[in-house]
Order: sequence, then structure tokens, then C-alpha cells
Amino acid sequence: MAKKVSSIGAARTKTVKLRTAKGRSVSSQRWLRRQLNDPYVQEAKRQGYRSRSAFKLIQLDQKFDLFKKGYLVVDLGAAPGGWTQIAADRINSKSCSGKVVGLDILPMEPISGATLLQADFMTESGYELLLKSLPTNVDVVLSDMAAPTTGHTQTDHIRTIGLCEAAYEFAVDVLAMNGSFIAKVFKGGSEHALLNRMKKEFKSVRHAKPDASRSESPETYVVAMGFRGKVTTSNNEH
Repeated sequence: MAKKVSSIGAARTKTVKLRTAKGRSVSSQRWLRRQLNDPYVQEAKRQGYRSRSAFKLIQLDQKFDLFKKGYLVVDLGAAPGGWTQIAADRINSKSCSGKVVGLDILPMEPISGATLLQADFMTESGYELLLKSLPTNVDVVLSDMAAPTTGHTQTDHIRTIGLCEAAYEFAVDVLAMNGSFIAKVFKGGSEHALLNRMKKEFKSVRHAKPDASRSESPETYVVAMGFRGKVTTSNNEH
């Protein structure tokens, strides 16, 4: 399967037309038409993935080799579960050699080999619930969280960076040495301070836009690998 992923977007698929536009707005028609004719959507359904975004993580893993058998992985903003499915498969959690903990404010159907939590990560109660579910330090923290879009590019960027920053604070508190942090960002400018910090606390920090990300989308992913440890104020003074 992995060898076929990169060519999915180029594969020919039969164009599907809307049977009726009655009762749908123009934007709704456009969205539905895009979904029906998106090769990644079609392939996700064929392979039993819960979302087309599963292919984003597959492609990131192909490029950066993110997962190993037996890893402990946290998936923030997990619903509907596409990334959790891929992570659970990669770390072999179904045979109890690894564990994935997925959290989202929305409910999710169970996923074999994963612990799913319904809570708001941005609340103290949600944060504490997540911490209590972790038996040890984490090997990989994933965050595909994004704030609801407003249509105003800068506002959307700032809101999503805020979620990324919160996910990062969590990551540096729970990651094992040499662990990894992968998060969605909308490139814009206000992420520079966060990136500068990442470069101090990780051996490698890179941006990547998987082929499965729609070309018109401003999203990209920051991939920080080789966690060195949290840099404190006292460390910066020397």
C-alpha cells in the first residue's frame, strides 16, 4: 500500500456528478463535488480509513520514519480517527506492543489498539485526563488540530498557531528523549518564535506539505525530531 500512496493523486478516477443541487448552497455544492471526486477520499473509503487525512500521516511517515513498534503515541485533535488508525497500525498496538491515545472534543467510534478520550484539550480537566492516561513518557505527539476557519487568513493562522503552541507545551512536558512532535500550522509569520524554540529543544525541525494536502490549502506541517529536553530560563542564561 505504501508504494501506491504517492501516486493516488495522479490516478484517474471516474468523475462523479451531483444527482441534485436542490436545497444546497453554491459553496455546499462545490464542497460536495470536490469530496465526491477527490481520489484520496475515494481511496480512504476503499481502505477503510476514517478520513482522507490518513494519507497525510502516511506520507509524513514515509518521509521522516516517525513510528517504531512499541511506541507510545498521542494524537491531539484525533476525530474522526484517521491519524489514530495509521499510528496504531505503525506501532503494532493491536498486539499490545505499543499504545495510541487519541483525544478530541468530538466523540469517536472505537479504534482497535487505541484509547480514545472525549475532552477539550484546551481545558484543565481535558489536559489532566490526558496526562492520567499516559503510562510513561511519550515517543510521538501528533497534532492535526486547527481552529474553525473564519475566511480571514491572518485570523485563521493566529488561531491555529495558538493550538500548535498549546500542543507543543504539552509535548515538551511528556516527550521522551529523542521523541518527535508533528503539528499542523498555517504558515504566516507569527510562528517564528515557536520555531526558534523548537530548534533549541529538538535536533531537527522541518516543514513538510504532504501530497495529500490540497494544493489550495495554506496548511503545512512542522516536524520536530530528536527531542533534547525542555530548555529552561536558567539554561538560556549560560
